[in-house]
Amino acid sequence: MLINHPAPELQVSAWLNTSQPLSLSALRRKVVALYAFQMLCPGCVSHGIPQAKLIRESFSADEVAVIGLHSVFEHHDVMTQRALEVFMHEYRINFPVAVDMPSSNGPVPLTMEQYQLRGTPSLLLIDRAGKLRFSHFGRAGDMQVGALIGQLLADPVASPDNAACSEEGCAIGR
Repeated sequence: MLINHPAPELQVSAWLNTSQPLSLSALRRKVVALYAFQMLCPGCVSHGIPQAKLIRESFSADEVAVIGLHSVFEHHDVMTQRALEVFMHEYRINFPVAVDMPSSNGPVPLTMEQYQLRGTPSLLLIDRAGKLRFSHFGRAGDMQVGALIGQLLADPVASPDNAACSEEGCAIGR
């Protein structure tokens, strides 16, 4: 998945903590912080999930959407949706979580494969115009992530409000 290219829609089998399925296209005008994680991933539990919670607490929900993506590529038999629901309750995860669609061709689920993620935790930042702007595997520093989100929020070029419109439609100004 190339940085500065449109972020493809998530391919999910279920959504948790939301009354209806979400889509990246519906979240335009917001910066999206997408965290790929697994319940049995120590780095996800010690850093990725706490960082996602911190972003949710630190930025306005009107400006930044935090989404979890449960991407199971190992231990498939124990990482069920019911186990995920219990995990989310125990860890008090209150942001929407998508269950990555399993692949029929191997252990790596579809969204994880589509975004070419190397493992979990992985953080993707998508700008307000729907372009992937940051992809990071492993621990990302809180200050670095906060600064990147701040830059994406301040970037007028990545804003759907900065569009050139004609009778044919609107194009993002570049």
